[in-house]
Amino acid sequence: MNPKRRPSSQKRSRWRIFGRVLLINIKWFSLAGVLGVLFAGGLISGYVAALVHDEPVRSRQLIYEKVNENALTSFVFFNDQVTPVGRMRMEEDRQLVDLKDVPQSIVDALISTEDSQFYEHHGVDLKGTARAVKQKLLNENRQTGGSTLTQQVARRVFLSLDKTDSRKVKEMLLALRMERFMGKDKILTAYLNKMPFGNGSAGYNLYGIKSASLGIFNVSDLHKLHIAQAAYLAGLPQLPSVYSAFDGKGNFDEEGFNKAMERQRVVLGRMLETGKLTLSEYNDALQFDVRATLAPHREKSYNTFPYLMLETEREAAQLLALQQNPNLTAAEISKPEHAELLQNTREELQRSGYRIYTTINKKIYSNMRQIAANPQNFSPYSKKKGLEQIAAIMIDHKTGAILGMIEGRDFNTEQMNYATQMTRQPGSAMKPIAAYLPALEKGYTQPAGLIDDSQIILKDGRKGYHIPKNYNRRYEGLMTAREALNRSINIPALRLFLYEVKIPNAWNFVRSLGITTIQPQDEHAQTGVLGGLSKGVSVEELTAAYGTIPNMGVYNAPHLISKITDANGKIVYEFKPQTKRVYSQQTAFLMTDMLRTVISDPRGTGKRLQKAFKSYGTIDIVGKTGTTQNFGDVWFMGYTPDVTLGVWAGYRQQVNTLSQEGHTRAQSVWALIMNEAVKDQPELFKNKHFIQPEGVVKVTVSSLTGKLPGRYSRQSGHLVTDWFNQKYVPTEVGREQLPRSARPVVPSKPDIKKEDVPEIKVPATNQEEVPPEETVPSVPDTDAEIEPPDENNDVPSTDTSQPSIENVPETPSESENQSGAPKTQPDEVIDPEPTTDQSNN
Repeated sequence: MNPKRRPSSQKRSRWRIFGRVLLINIKWFSLAGVLGVLFAGGLISGYVAALVHDEPVRSRQLIYEKVNENALTSFVFFNDQVTPVGRMRMEEDRQLVDLKDVPQSIVDALISTEDSQFYEHHGVDLKGTARAVKQKLLNENRQTGGSTLTQQVARRVFLSLDKTDSRKVKEMLLALRMERFMGKDKILTAYLNKMPFGNGSAGYNLYGIKSASLGIFNVSDLHKLHIAQAAYLAGLPQLPSVYSAFDGKGNFDEEGFNKAMERQRVVLGRMLETGKLTLSEYNDALQFDVRATLAPHREKSYNTFPYLMLETEREAAQLLALQQNPNLTAAEISKPEHAELLQNTREELQRSGYRIYTTINKKIYSNMRQIAANPQNFSPYSKKKGLEQIAAIMIDHKTGAILGMIEGRDFNTEQMNYATQMTRQPGSAMKPIAAYLPALEKGYTQPAGLIDDSQIILKDGRKGYHIPKNYNRRYEGLMTAREALNRSINIPALRLFLYEVKIPNAWNFVRSLGITTIQPQDEHAQTGVLGGLSKGVSVEELTAAYGTIPNMGVYNAPHLISKITDANGKIVYEFKPQTKRVYSQQTAFLMTDMLRTVISDPRGTGKRLQKAFKSYGTIDIVGKTGTTQNFGDVWFMGYTPDVTLGVWAGYRQQVNTLSQEGHTRAQSVWALIMNEAVKDQPELFKNKHFIQPEGVVKVTVSSLTGKLPGRYSRQSGHLVTDWFNQKYVPTEVGREQLPRSARPVVPSKPDIKKEDVPEIKVPATNQEEVPPEETVPSVPDTDAEIEPPDENNDVPSTDTSQPSIENVPETPSESENQSGAPKTQPDEVIDPEPTTDQSNN
């Protein structure tokens, strides 16, 4: 053995031992490291799993649907289908935009500030997340969120906005999944449409870049935004409630604007750093006066047109609910058990981007609202009675379209729509549609037909009998139907209602005119023709019923909404005319001519309109007054050949009566509305005169019998010439005797297009020919007492010398319904126009 080689051998042995030991240690350390990593990974995975254990795994389809789902602002338009009434109630104001309609300046501003690596990462920016974690752990002054645009969209669509680890982890996992299923452009479009941008100049919360541009700068075309404005908008989503130039009422907020401008300069700086702006563009943006371009303050539509917006919302929700539930009727869907259904439909309407097109003419409606808002047109406010109220509806009776409304005096005082939701007793305004129209149609009477104004005794089912009376507490014997209606005498209308037409037939006729409030118990209301109804009538329905007269007997259902489209412009509802002929053209013409003398005759109850309506004599107008006892309600239903306007005046509670000046309030407001309409919308009044149809003729008859005149009538001049339906012209001479009192009213001289009016020649009973005249006034009996013209023909006089009315039903107690309007259950009303009333909300 060579001793010289032993040290070298020993040295190699030591190195081998060291190597083995090192290798073993490395293996163990590696194993430990792997185990540690696995353990840490397990801990992290377990922690993450614990954080997201309740988070569902969403499918591609669900993610796509939810990301593209938006609560869109719905709008209401006037009848030109261009001018907006306003946006429907919703906290969010959102309008969608396609990415192709967004200028590059906005995209650059957003990406530079919110997510500079947007097009590089796959939903989560690891560098940004690590930076945010470090800033949070070290509690640095400047802390960034680290969320990508994708994460922000995921958070807004699927998660809450609470700042927890659980939400952050869920947000990251969702972002990764969204990037897998959706392209970058779709995610960016969703961000631009979903993110909040603070308050606008009308006080609405703005969501989406398009609503922000319009609400903050009044710019609808995003390409017209200056780079300074684009940077301003891009900085808002970080803290929209802080960076807001306007408060919740749309008023300018100096502090919020200054903070928003500080944020804008940060955005411009980031755009300069990332090369999205040149130095020249940067300096130009800094010099731009953003404040000068802010949108002016605008009132919310529910402040400008609150009544109209609420009524449109109510009717549109009902129409959509009926479409979705075709098994229900309009009457059924309004019942309390369907309240939740209507509310759900209303919420859907508010947030689904619908476009609702109304029939309202903006000029007419605005004028009507100004008339209602002018305190000089009404009695002063009373602490006891409250605010004197007014309601009116103007209808194009040829289509049923509602052109304008007065829903009440002041929305802040009373939100109920008095024109559509309130029901009140119509007084004598019920006479034409419940007595005279059906009587004319059946031939029971004609304008020159005689009706006996004498005492009648009605049986009271509870207390015996009662005796209805006229406003003057007198009876005048035989009078023509024209005079009875012209002076609004009660007894002749009662005789037609009770003994000729009969109550069931009268109410069926009234229902055929669109009046839906006639109740079964009204079948026993013997004085219902004077307005004593269980529920009364609404201004809308009564106006539409009167509209059948100038429309020559054809009923058109009144409607406020002509069309509804969805967010894509697809028509989801369109009004279809609901016309039906209720009575003949001849009856309509006769009724119009009779109502004409309500205004034209010196004793007519509407004679004030001869002076109040500025176009009187140029445009034909006719109408009928109505009042309830003690002037708790006053009405005027009037029309021209083209439009029908119904007006009601009174107080919220019918027990509160109108002042002396208020007795003619309905007529004065009617004239104010019509004067403005003729002045501002002359195209609505194309037809100046009513047209005479075929089948009506003028005939001279005896004012003593209503039939062909005999010798005495001709010799004494007891003749009257008036219009007749040719079917019902009398063919026999009446049996004549001296009248107790008779004074026929002068019939109208209607302007008609036909030059030659056909007239039936009546042969004289002797050899002396007496030429027919337009009107030959009768000579009253010398013993008869002539009543002077009464300014208040619809209501009873204060003459207490007359016998009291027998067995007057007791006045029922009043109760409040849901709307707070008075509600009573009337008995048979025996005064000319009853006190009973019920107002439904």
